Formats: sequence, structure tokens, C-alpha cells
Amino acid sequence: MPVQIPDDTDFASFKDQCENHDGWLARYNKGGVTVWCREEETKTVQKLKMRIVCKDVRAETLYDVLHDTSYRKKWDTNMIDTFDIGRLTVNADVGYYSWKCPSPLKNRDFVTMRSWLPLGNDYLIINYSVKHPQYPPKKDYVRAVSLLTGYLIQSNGPNCCTLYYLTQVDPRGSLPKWVVNRVSQFVAPKAMRKIYKACLKYPEWKRKHEPNLKPWMYPEQNTLPCINVADLTVQRADSLENIDESGLSEEKNQHNSDDEET
Repeated sequence: MPVQIPDDTDFASFKDQCENHDGWLARYNKGGVTVWCREEETKTVQKLKMRIVCKDVRAETLYDVLHDTSYRKKWDTNMIDTFDIGRLTVNADVGYYSWKCPSPLKNRDFVTMRSWLPLGNDYLIINYSVKHPQYPPKKDYVRAVSLLTGYLIQSNGPNCCTLYYLTQVDPRGSLPKWVVNRVSQFVAPKAMRKIYKACLKYPEWKRKHEPNLKPWMYPEQNTLPCINVADLTVQRADSLENIDESGLSEEKNQHNSDDEET
């Protein structure tokens, strides 16, 4: 399938999915974080939606944090590696991301096309998986597939905002039920709080690390090589090896690995 760069209709549809809770079940609601899942969720492809209100954080700051790959290496403790591969347009690029999965699962990675759009008081970032000829699946990772993942940031005034995170990912593997439950009950809420804490520390960090460099806002600063969209195809899950991890049991010590507050 050819890759289509999202247009205004795609962004509007994503925003509607974030704001409309019809057909969603609340799985977690505590400490300012809410996690929903779709009623028709399947074992393999679960659609999750999260929301957190970020006090003392400007919407623009949160938008910068989600874009800034240099800063992400500071706060995203589940991340193994991330880097930008190339740009498609002034508001679309292709990137790589790998992350640690709870033991004893294999680690996962993605190659995704990301697109972003500031829209009045809202900021949107969405992605889905693509195939890039120079970045095939790696031997030591399971190549997961983002069907649709993204963020909606809504300004609630000069110093407060709401963050929605919606994700539908095929992890390429028949995952055990404890993993699915753990994602919605532990991993997702902690991830949202981690983003919030990162936002509080970002202005001071950015002042010391190329404060004027924001290529996601100023396209003329973007030095990534250009990619022809015709060189990309949509990453279909059924073209990847399926890893059956459904028989794996939860390890006793895994709660201490990636769930620690940092």
C-alpha cells in the first residue's frame, strides 16, 4: 500500500477519537490519569486512550517535549533508541524507535511516519508504521506495527493543558493476558505521569541545550535528508514474523524493571 501523508481530515478524525468516549470502557482512573480501551478490543490489537491534565505546563511546552528526541533520551526510561531517519514535508518525517518490553518478552521496535499540526489552541501529532528499505526488521527485536498512534494537546489557559494519547499497536505476538492488563493498569498511567514530569523540567533543560533549535516549529532548521514518499510503503502486520509469546508467565521481579518512578 502506498503511504499517504495525513491531511486535515485525518487530523480531525484523530481529534474526534480522542474527545468522543462512546464505545470506550474506562479501565483506570486515578491521580488525574484516565485510561480507556475500546469495547471491541481483541487479544492482539488493543486500542488504548489516555488523558492527563498537566498543571503548570504550557501546551507549547508539552508539544516541544513530545518532539524533542534529544530530551526524550533523558526521561523515557523504557526507550532503547530513537532517531529521525528523514523528512517528507515541512510537517512529516520518518523515524525509528525501540523500547524495552517487560521480561520475559522480546523487545520491540518501530519505523513510523509521523505528522504534526498546530491548530489554534490544539496541537496534534500522529503516526503509523511504514517500511523503509534501509531499515528492515532486526534480528534481536520484534518489529511491531503502529496502526495509529498519536497525541492531542489542548490548551486550558496560559499555564495548563490536557494531553490525550491514543494508540493502536499490533505487537506482533500473541501476548498473554497479564501483559494486556498490565499495560492499561500500570504501564500506561506511569508513562503519562512521566511525560508530565518531563514537561515540568523541560524549560530549564532546553535553556542549556540549543534553546533556539526547534525544527518541528521552524522547518528551515531541519537538516534531515529528504525522503521520497514513493520509496515508502505501509507496514502491514501480516508480512512480519508472528512471535507467539502467549505461554510466557509473568516474572516475579519484572515489576522492578520498568515500573520504577524516576
